[in-house]
Amino acid sequence: MDEIFMKLALEEAYKAFSTYEVPVGAVIVHEGKVIARGHNKRESLKDPTAHAEMIAIRKASKSLNGWRLLGCTMYVTLEPCSMCAGAIINSRIERLVIGARDPKRGCCGSVINLVDNPNFNHRVEVKFNVLEEECSNILTSFFKELRNK
Repeated sequence: MDEIFMKLALEEAYKAFSTYEVPVGAVIVHEGKVIARGHNKRESLKDPTAHAEMIAIRKASKSLNGWRLLGCTMYVTLEPCSMCAGAIINSRIERLVIGARDPKRGCCGSVINLVDNPNFNHRVEVKFNVLEEECSNILTSFFKELRNK
């Protein structure tokens, strides 16, 4: 099932790519159903918080009519940054499935691990490397194209 939902997150990443946004996509699943999708929109919205994860969390909260996303799993193509990891903790998402690690900004184990920190009141189960090659390739392609322009 993880690969199926990660493919949906990749679809979101391709939407971001098509609008010259860093191609990151996120999907939130509750009780086996997709309740929210998001992709990066920082450039188009001129908003530094318009990350795929933040957009998906906002939509999921509306879908469930509350800020606690209990029983939810987030699928994201790139390891979340500190802002997004914090939002994942604060929204009580239970499980996080990540495509590619982010060795420069990843805050779910690569640079620091916020989501499994015993000092916080909520910890998130994390699974890495689901469709890792596909998730990495879209980022590589995007930045290669950007450098060529």
